[in-house]
Amino acid sequence: MRLPVFAAPMFLISGPDLVIAACKAGIVGAFPTPNCRTVDQLDQWMTRISAEVGDAPWCANLVTHSTNARLADDLALIAKHKPPFVVTALGSPRPAVDTVRAYGGTLIADVTTPTLAKKALAAGADGLACICAGAGGHTGTLSPFAFASAVRQFHHGPLIIGGGISDGAGIAGAIAAGADYVYMGTSFIAAEESLASQPYKDMLAAAQIEDLLVSAGITGTPASWLKPSLIANGYDPANMPDAPGKAYDSTQNQSAKRWADVWSAGQGVGAVTGTEPVAQIVERLETEYKAALTRLRGRG
Repeated sequence: MRLPVFAAPMFLISGPDLVIAACKAGIVGAFPTPNCRTVDQLDQWMTRISAEVGDAPWCANLVTHSTNARLADDLALIAKHKPPFVVTALGSPRPAVDTVRAYGGTLIADVTTPTLAKKALAAGADGLACICAGAGGHTGTLSPFAFASAVRQFHHGPLIIGGGISDGAGIAGAIAAGADYVYMGTSFIAAEESLASQPYKDMLAAAQIEDLLVSAGITGTPASWLKPSLIANGYDPANMPDAPGKAYDSTQNQSAKRWADVWSAGQGVGAVTGTEPVAQIVERLETEYKAALTRLRGRG
């Protein structure tokens, strides 16, 4: 790997083009399996990714919430295509343990608190993705530095930190704090290879951190949304609706859901200045990361 970075799996954003470009640029490409509307489409995506990335590590993100009726089918394709990393979200990693262990993959669980981290490890996860304050999409509330410190008291395996990391200095800071990898999502929404619409990418480029609002009123789980997108879809950022019931079934048509046209971003949104290819983003991150490491060595 060129950098210890996952291009975070983003709902309705991460597709095979983004995953492949990320892997070829030297980071881990990831996508959520619900981005595929059918099992056949998921099989096609995984077949293409496996063929084009070679030995580069890639990652599939599974929704293990009890409402996901397609989980068994998705797991069957995980067993077939053997992604090196599998990240579970919105539920216990337990349903995926046997499948991923059978072929030697690494099973990571998304968590938002140390208590959930302990439960995920007890359920069989190999590693943790700590979703911290500042993350886009479904977000956390804890400082990445405090979260990493707390988790490292009981977990010494793979650790991903995500939340507001938008440049190479942030990557270096997370690694110095105890992470093995970082999640970076917002930086890649505006990538040429992402599935985001051009108006979404343009809104990101114009937005700053003050343009974000965390609310559970869209999906039932707290998530970070772009205020201009909420307003465009008839929501009042000052008076968001109560949280609806949670429903994360991959068999459903997500384009008909209320969140399909509401756009999210993390607190690193101010670093996005326009649309550019993944390779160019990673090249810039590498330059910034090396500069940060040099600065740290100077401090030492």
